[in-house]
Amino acid sequence: MLSLDRLRAAISEALEYVSTQPDVEAAEVFASADANLTVRLNYTSHIPSNGVEEPKSTESFGLGLRVVFRPGTDAPGNGGRRTGFGSEPNDLSPAGVQRALDKARAGAVADPEFISLPQPDDIIPPPNPPSAPPGGSYDPAIMDVNSEQLVDTGWRMMDRALDAFGSAEDLLALAGQPDRIPDLGLILGGDVVLLQSRMAVASTHLPQVQSEQNTLLMAFATAMVERQNGKGSGWSVNGRLAGFDGQAAAEAARNAVAAAGLEYGGGRRAPTGAYRVILGPQPVAEILEWIIMPGLHVEMFYAGASPFLGRLGRDIASPEISIYDDGPLLGPELTPARPEPAEGPPGSRLITDEGLPAGRTELIRRGQLTGLLSDYYNYRRIRQDPNARQKLGRDPSDALAAIAPRNGYRPGNGGGRNFGSPPSTIASNLVVEAANGLPSDELLRRVGNGIYIGRIWYTYPVNGITSGDFSGTVIADSYLIKDGRLDAPLQPNTLRMNDNAQRVLNNIIAIGAHRRPTVRWSSDQVTWAPEIAIDGFGLEEISEYMDGVYR
Repeated sequence: MLSLDRLRAAISEALEYVSTQPDVEAAEVFASADANLTVRLNYTSHIPSNGVEEPKSTESFGLGLRVVFRPGTDAPGNGGRRTGFGSEPNDLSPAGVQRALDKARAGAVADPEFISLPQPDDIIPPPNPPSAPPGGSYDPAIMDVNSEQLVDTGWRMMDRALDAFGSAEDLLALAGQPDRIPDLGLILGGDVVLLQSRMAVASTHLPQVQSEQNTLLMAFATAMVERQNGKGSGWSVNGRLAGFDGQAAAEAARNAVAAAGLEYGGGRRAPTGAYRVILGPQPVAEILEWIIMPGLHVEMFYAGASPFLGRLGRDIASPEISIYDDGPLLGPELTPARPEPAEGPPGSRLITDEGLPAGRTELIRRGQLTGLLSDYYNYRRIRQDPNARQKLGRDPSDALAAIAPRNGYRPGNGGGRNFGSPPSTIASNLVVEAANGLPSDELLRRVGNGIYIGRIWYTYPVNGITSGDFSGTVIADSYLIKDGRLDAPLQPNTLRMNDNAQRVLNNIIAIGAHRRPTVRWSSDQVTWAPEIAIDGFGLEEISEYMDGVYR
C-alpha cells in the first residue's frame, strides 16, 4: 500500500503541473490508496466445512482531477467556463496526471450552477483546523496487519460462535431432545473486514496539501439453528485491532438459539397492524441512513425533493430526539479527553475529500431541524438559488453555519475513499441522542405489549424520497413484547414494514440511553444508534405458502 508521503508528493507535483496549463483556471487534485482485507466465515455442523476460509484482499490507488477550464471560443455560449473531472488508476506519475487531465478536458461541460472550487474564505463560520494531531485517526496495528493476524480475527469469531452453539446443545438436551443434537443444522456465516485508507488533496485555493489515514475493523455474522428455523445476527465496529474479541459471532449464535423458541414451541407470526415497537440499533441505522438522511442533504432541498422542504428551523420530530453528524467525533461523550491518532473512535475523519476540515453539523436538536449536510458545490449553488428561501424555510444568508460544507466525501464501494469520483454529500459519524435516555428494560415497560424489531433488510423508499414512505423486511432478532418483557420470537421474514419517516419521527415514545456503533452493508459510515420505541408502527404480515395455498 502506498505511503502517505508518496501520496502527498504526488499531489504537490500534479497540482504544480496542472496549474501551468494555459487553459486551466483552477484545479483540485485528490489521491487515495485503499485496501480491503476480508476473512469469510462458513461453518456448518452437518456438512464438512473449513469454518474460516477465503482470506483475501483488494487494493487500489490513483488520482482524480477536478478542473475549471478558462473560457474559449470552442466553449458553449462562445466563452463560458467549463468544468471537468478525470481520474487515472494505478499511476501517480506525470504521465498518469496527463491522462487524467485529458479525460477532464474531454468531458468538460458548461455548468451555470458552478461557482468555484472550495474556498475556505467563503465559508461562514470559517472552518476550524483539525483538533487532533496530523495524520488522522487510525490504528497502526490495523494498518500494518499481517496475514497471520488477519486469519486470527476469523478464528476468534469461530471460537466465540462455537462456544455459544455449545450452549444451544445444552438447551436442547434440557428440552428432552438429545437425539436431535447431531443434526441441528448449526450454521454460521459472515465476514471480518479490515479497511485501510490513505488520502491527500490540494487545490488552487487550498494549495497546502492536506492528508490523513484511517482504519476500521467491522465484523458481521449470521447464525442459524436450521432444524428449528432459528436465525440470529451480530456485528461489531472497532477502531483498534487490540479491542476485537469476535463477540459478534457469539451474539449471532445466541440470537439464533433464542429465535428457535424452544420454550415456546418455535417462532410466532404476527398479523398485519399498527404496533408499539422498539427498533433495535440496526433498524434505527438502516431507516436513518436509507430513508431519513437523504432528505437532510442540501442538494435534496435544492431539487425540491426533501420531505422536510421549507422547515429549516422548525419542528420535524419528537422533542425526545436529537441527531448530529460529526466527522472527527472528538467530543468527550464518545472519546477520551485527549484523543491520539490511534485512539479515535471508529469512523473518525479530520479532513473532507475537498481538503476542508471536517466538523459537527447539528441536524435535529430536540425535534427541530437545525442543519443540513452539504459539500461545497451544493453549499454555493443553494445560496445562488432565487427560490432558496422557499426551499429551505430561511434565507440561506441567515443559515450559512447550518449548511456549511463539512461532508464532501468520495465513498468507495464497501468503504474507504475513491479517487475515481468527484465529491458528494456523505455522512461520516451519525450520532442519535436522547433527551431522556432510558435503559432497555424501561423501554420494554413503556411499550407494554408490542414487537421488538432487531434486524431488518432491504429497506427502501416508497413513492420517492419526498413522500417519506418506506418499506423493508423484518429478518431476525425480533420478538413479541408481552407485559413489558420479551416473549416468543418472531419467525424470520414474516413481517414487512410499511410506514412513513415523518410519522415515525413524531411518534417516538422513548429512546434508549445506550448507543451502539452500527455500519450498514457496503459502507463505512458509522451510526451511533440507540434503541427507539415508536407508537403505531405499521407492519404487514407476509403470506405463507402451505399445501399449495398462500395463507
